Amino acid sequence: MGRIRSTLIKRTGTNLLNRYPDKFKLDFQHNKQSVTDLADVYSKKLRNVVAGYITHLLKKRSKSKL
Repeated sequence: MGRIRSTLIKRTGTNLLNRYPDKFKLDFQHNKQSVTDLADVYSKKLRNVVAGYITHLLKKRSKSKL
């Protein structure tokens, strides 16, 4: 079983990914910087969790396309 993410994390991550699909990559460090630039995130931990969720979604999408 994995870690459960809150609705805020999922909603923010999917909205950012739908609005700016070309700004995110499979690299967590790059996504962390993109979340900082694109969203008004009030804490470092929230930024990291959102970036990790976006990275997770992109890896999941890339695996399903294979």
